[in-house]
Amino acid sequence: MSVEQKDELIRAQNELIGILFEIIKRFQANQTLDEEYFQIISGNPNELAKKRLDEILSEREQNSMTISKLLEKIES
Repeated sequence: MSVEQKDELIRAQNELIGILFEIIKRFQANQTLDEEYFQIISGNPNELAKKRLDEILSEREQNSMTISKLLEKIES
């Protein structure tokens, strides 16, 4: 294996590690958001709480879309 091939392999491995790290970070963020969501709905949500629920759902959706894009990047 040539030096260029080894360098390319190392770059690809580093990119994959970075992508996997970001995926894990997004999954953990969604888990934290889930916990907050269930705490809010287990009580009696007021208008402020309902606004936060909408924010949580939006953040979860953004994280999920990012995870999906990152997984597609790994596949290609």
